[in-house]
Amino acid sequence: MNVVDLFTELAALPSPPGEERAVADRVIGELELLGLEVEEDAAGAQIGSTMGNLLCRLEPTAEGEPLFFCAHLDTVPPTGPIEPVEDEGMIRNGAGTILGADNKSAVAAMIEGARRVLDEGRPHAGIELLFTPKEEVGLIGAYAFDHTKLRARLGYVYDQAAPIGEVILGAPSSQAMEVRFHGRPAHSGMFPEEGRSAIAAAARAIADLRLGRIDEDSTSNVGVIHGGTAGNIVPEWCTFLAEARSHDERKLADLVQEMLEACSFAATAADCEVETTLKKSYRGYRFRRDDEVVRLAAGALQARGFVPTYGLSGGAADANVFNERGLQCLNLANGMTDIHTADERIAVADLEAMVDVTLALVDAARG
Repeated sequence: MNVVDLFTELAALPSPPGEERAVADRVIGELELLGLEVEEDAAGAQIGSTMGNLLCRLEPTAEGEPLFFCAHLDTVPPTGPIEPVEDEGMIRNGAGTILGADNKSAVAAMIEGARRVLDEGRPHAGIELLFTPKEEVGLIGAYAFDHTKLRARLGYVYDQAAPIGEVILGAPSSQAMEVRFHGRPAHSGMFPEEGRSAIAAAARAIADLRLGRIDEDSTSNVGVIHGGTAGNIVPEWCTFLAEARSHDERKLADLVQEMLEACSFAATAADCEVETTLKKSYRGYRFRRDDEVVRLAAGALQARGFVPTYGLSGGAADANVFNERGLQCLNLANGMTDIHTADERIAVADLEAMVDVTLALVDAARG
């Protein structure tokens, strides 16, 4: 089975966060056909997923630096069936929802790379393949994985929607925020002056927040809001979920404090109370171009005819988790386009090229 066939099979299996079992079983089956043993940890029960983290290992046959490759099996929830079709060299979903190239294109490329290493008897310094659940909702599977099981200290994810060749040197830290306003209920037609509207307080807070792109390092967003019980009752409760991200930890702390103060002021102005819960979503990282994991990637890309370019990401990937835990894990773009939308697509040539990049990384690490 080639990389395109494997990808389309995987993509056709829906796997929203927490419901990855069918894809996990297909991945396990493919790896076992290669003669590899797959270890599944107990994370599934702990994090509310139908699968645990999957780890398999190709024992080294040469000297060098062992590598791990990681991809996640979940996708954002599809809104309909997934029917991958190939049209003029591009693979799309013919049924009008996501394709799942994020991140099943990486899954397919990594498995096909392992198959070719084995079929060709290609010397390597050790290869580990890790597949995680629930990445799309906060890197939850990777956080639940015991990273000490990895022998490799250097690793790669292919989880950036950009042309092949782009190397992600850094990703932001993120702080999640749940803000809950408590007002006073009252009949909105008979005794409105006795009520204190939690929705009005939340609306004022949101209006006072700086949202979107704050500066070259930082962003913030309010993504969910809910509250109230009926149209004729002054709402007693209102909650919204927000986040702040930044490549600069000091800027992130200042931005979060600014958001907290805006919420406190809005609550006071509306004669309401406010409770705020903060949660670190993930920690950012930054590489230099001369770091070993970056140098290996640049050499591998050049060996396959790609000119490396370097940038920063506004989002997170499982790489954030491994870097936070002291490993070096680099995110490489793999040609995905318009991910998380009904126009999501990937070129057949890019799927095949990332298999070649995977093999070039294995060769570079052996050197």
